[in-house]
Amino acid sequence: MWRTVGLAAVLSLPLAAFAQERVLVYSQTTGFRHASIADGITMLRRIAASSGIALDFSESGADFTAANLAQFRAVVWLSTTGNLLDASQRQAYQAWLEAGGGYVGIHAAADCSYDWPWYGDQVLGNGAWFRAHPAIQNATVIREDAVDLSTRHMPPSFVFNEEWYNFRANPRPVAQVLLRLDETSYSPGTGAMGDDHPISWKRSVGQGRSWYTGLGHRSQTYSDPLFISHVRGGLLWAAKLEDIVSRSDFEAF
Repeated sequence: MWRTVGLAAVLSLPLAAFAQERVLVYSQTTGFRHASIADGITMLRRIAASSGIALDFSESGADFTAANLAQFRAVVWLSTTGNLLDASQRQAYQAWLEAGGGYVGIHAAADCSYDWPWYGDQVLGNGAWFRAHPAIQNATVIREDAVDLSTRHMPPSFVFNEEWYNFRANPRPVAQVLLRLDETSYSPGTGAMGDDHPISWKRSVGQGRSWYTGLGHRSQTYSDPLFISHVRGGLLWAAKLEDIVSRSDFEAF
């Protein structure tokens, strides 16, 4: 029997009651494994609960098939390391992303799949794989985009403690840079990038979207409100779910 529910009652239901969109969190590692992956999973559960998104979790390339990927709006590569996915899995993922899927790369997502040119050139952009990092330290981060969902909550510049990646190439020629580092504010070590050191950026990949942040090494980072809103904004943009911002407390963290 159908039961009529008043509009007020519907609006009072939690977002999870309307959860339809799904996101896959992929955290397989064949190289160094970050202890903070567990903290990242906890954070992503929190983001999903606030956004009405359902999460699935994977540590296996076997989940990268056309049929399985078709149910997801985005895949979060959470500090993945090493060479990942076989040829058929890569083909399925490439087709899915270029057809309109979303990629969210967190920290060591730039430290994987060095043997997969498409990943470096198209997903990260311009071959912006990880090169090296100095000791964990404070650095000044400069916000380049005051409008983007993942950075609009940030001040124009701020000090953050992180394992700061130097990249093999600068993604700026093919990407929209969201955050960059002031290398004069810390010791960048081997592979310093100089005056232009992007640390978060986004780009289109065919009909799909790719968003990356170099932040996310330390466990403590995943409980930082500034970082949580950063990732949440990136996820909603990559998944083409920006409308969620208008029906949830976007900056509630």
